[in-house]
Amino acid sequence: MNNLTEQFNNPQATQQFQGGALAMASASREMEEVKGQIFMAKQFPRNIFAAEQRILDTCKRPALAAVAMYRYPKGGTNVTGPSIRLAEAIAQNWGNLSYGIQELEQRNGESVAKAFCWDLETNVRQEKVFTVKHAIGLKGGKLKQLTDPRDVYEKVANDGARRLRACILGVIPGDVIDKAVQQCTDTLAGNSQGPLKDRVAKMLEGFKNHYRVTQEMVEEKFGYSANSFTEFDYVELVNIANSLKDGMSKVEDWFNKEDAKKADGGLGAEFKKEVKDDAAANANVPANEG
Repeated sequence: MNNLTEQFNNPQATQQFQGGALAMASASREMEEVKGQIFMAKQFPRNIFAAEQRILDTCKRPALAAVAMYRYPKGGTNVTGPSIRLAEAIAQNWGNLSYGIQELEQRNGESVAKAFCWDLETNVRQEKVFTVKHAIGLKGGKLKQLTDPRDVYEKVANDGARRLRACILGVIPGDVIDKAVQQCTDTLAGNSQGPLKDRVAKMLEGFKNHYRVTQEMVEEKFGYSANSFTEFDYVELVNIANSLKDGMSKVEDWFNKEDAKKADGGLGAEFKKEVKDDAAANANVPANEG
């Protein structure tokens, strides 16, 4: 009895007791939530055909199709695959999935986190535990330590996105993923936002403004003039842009910087001239009078 009284009179012991009680209560609550999710999944199982149709309908949205794929060079070849945005869209429409990223602990300037995806119907689960250093790389190989909690959170979220994508794609059937990718490609190729030459010109202008990649550098990579670009070439340009935007690759991985020295400032001029000529022809005005 005296030992018990001494234990509760000790602030450190009391704090440890309260911490243990809170941990047990939290674990119990999480367990009940999981049971509830499993119960609802069993009560309302997914209609596979309806879920697949929802996924394909979502992939018909041009905004999603534009960010659905990533590309980056590796070992002399191009690696391509579904992006985290497409994986999330598929998971949302597949239904009865529990997925996300959890930070397990922070210690010595690093975080231990977990990405997971769990099919509540079939009990198929993918899980990846990884460590994230609280630092970002700078030019010259230097590292900048992160101390702001928001910066740390964003670093963990960014590093966890690739693991989360892998977990989702490991749970969803492969044929569903393939159909979604094909539908996104078809949507992007059949995008009716404007003529192909206008969309290519806009893409080339974006490469120059954001990445200092000229039309000549793009043509050098593809091996032929931008006038000869097809819908498939346009899709590849979009995939490269997504890769650069997401930080999956660098400009040097795709384009030869030496070509920039020989490039002039007439990016897309030929495209713009063709658009002007078309407009003049439609107005029955000779192009040289415009």
